[in-house]
Amino acid sequence: MATLTFSPSPSLQPKTLKTPKHTLHFTHKTLTHIPNPTKFQSLTFLTKPHKTLIKSKISDILETTPNTPQTLKSRLKNGETLYGLFLMSNSPTLAEIAGLSGYDYVVVDLEHGPGGISDALACLRALAAANTPAIIRIPDPEPMWVKKALDIGPQGIMFPMIDSQKMAKKAVSYCRYPPNGIRGAAHSVVRASGYGIDNGYLSNCEDELLIMCQVESEEGVKKIEEIAAVDGVDCVQMGPLDLSASMGYLWDPGNKKVKEMLRTAEKGVLKTRGKGKDKDGGGGAYLGGFAMPFDTPEDMRPRGYHMISGAVDIAMFRNACVEDVKRFKSKAVSNDDLDSIEIDKDSEEKYWSE
Repeated sequence: MATLTFSPSPSLQPKTLKTPKHTLHFTHKTLTHIPNPTKFQSLTFLTKPHKTLIKSKISDILETTPNTPQTLKSRLKNGETLYGLFLMSNSPTLAEIAGLSGYDYVVVDLEHGPGGISDALACLRALAAANTPAIIRIPDPEPMWVKKALDIGPQGIMFPMIDSQKMAKKAVSYCRYPPNGIRGAAHSVVRASGYGIDNGYLSNCEDELLIMCQVESEEGVKKIEEIAAVDGVDCVQMGPLDLSASMGYLWDPGNKKVKEMLRTAEKGVLKTRGKGKDKDGGGGAYLGGFAMPFDTPEDMRPRGYHMISGAVDIAMFRNACVEDVKRFKSKAVSNDDLDSIEIDKDSEEKYWSE
């Protein structure tokens, strides 16, 4: 019970309130509204809590949240082709811009980017604010990196340099809790489970996680069908730059021989699409890749790619900077040219008067 006390002037005599004129009913409390409150010595607000209003557990609220967005895996199973960006800067600001721009996913790159898990966490939070799924590319296919990456809650994880079926099976095992794998358990406190608030995490995490294996060498291409057929491998991501380097064409990723090797790899992955569990007629690994100047997203899509990374944030910013400087310098004016420029004083005065 809360009491508000007013100090009336001596000329005012307190009156007894018999029946309130207006009663306002709210969910938590009933408030008695009295006109001209300064005429009264005190006002009393009686509160009566309603216990049924507040959920007993926050997890109950999470479980009943409507319109849960589709996961990357569910969208792939529905036959969608997803378009994404590689975030090599590890910048939360650029991550948020990318998410707001409409990319289907953003790959936070810890293999070639300068950041670590803490930097990735900031990017994941920025992407979550923009309702954009995050995939983390780890630096090495090692269980320590997998454990740290998965605990901060990305929708997908990308393993670099997978060259054999054995490596692919190990990668999957790093993402599974025992007895199906060797992932360390801290699900009661990590961000991936809502810090333990999401009671459904253990039931759904392995089904919803997108596991991607990168094939980036001649050896990997030779074993690509075996890699793509591993249970738990959802997507095989082609790596054209490392593939060209492994073939001796580091400075020529568009070489004819590299393209031929890439086509062989693509066909190997597509063979594993099986007899068809999904709407797109497949049941094996999806094909993912990077767009290149000589191999655009529009070129890749009809070849069966379902995940296409169209750009890298640093490259986009570099190109914009170079073009901006070039445009300015190409329009540079000499001192002689300045003397010939006439200023329209009328238009200048009009501008400032506005």
